[in-house]
Amino acid sequence: MGLSRGAAIVFVSAALGLTMLGVSACGGPGGSASEAALPLKDQLIEPGPLGEREYGNRNAPVTIVEYVSLTCPYCRKYHATVFPRVKRSYVDTGKVRYIIREFAIGRTAGTAAIATRCVPSSKYLPLVEAYLSRQREWVSQEVRPDAIYKIAKSSGLSRAKFDKCLSNQSIMDGLTEIKQRGRKYGVIGTPTLFINGQRLQGAVTFEQVKALIEPQAS
Repeated sequence: MGLSRGAAIVFVSAALGLTMLGVSACGGPGGSASEAALPLKDQLIEPGPLGEREYGNRNAPVTIVEYVSLTCPYCRKYHATVFPRVKRSYVDTGKVRYIIREFAIGRTAGTAAIATRCVPSSKYLPLVEAYLSRQREWVSQEVRPDAIYKIAKSSGLSRAKFDKCLSNQSIMDGLTEIKQRGRKYGVIGTPTLFINGQRLQGAVTFEQVKALIEPQAS
């Protein structure tokens, strides 16, 4: 039997602190942000408590760190239209090391983020992209564990393991720390990209990403 709606809300709300700290938002104007001091590159790429979900050459001249909320329509658009081009042109060719970090906005996004950390690392990106591309099937103001699990099931996650993961304190604490670190680096919305420490946020285009990668990719 799956977790009740109330139980899921309690787990995710209490542990991830997502009952609105007030400054997180999906989207926002595209382009670079200047209000917050940008972090040093070596600080930004310090591994998080849950280990990194990263792709490409670890010794690439450019490192991109993406902060994503799985309920965010701007993140969905980025992963549908921009990320595939970035991956094909730069990640797969060894020019970019690409790191994805969770920045869940709301309890529903938090629940899905937990699920992505309960599958093998090889299935992490496919599940992230499934949640993004199929947002209409599971995103709502109230947490719907059954709908969230339906997406996760495609990655081979059993319902018993899914339910157990929703109360996994280590995962929840780790996701909380990842989000807090993101805030320290000036993340206030999603998607936010740091390209060798240079920040883009919101409706990011391929041309903007390319303009920051190219001078540093040789």
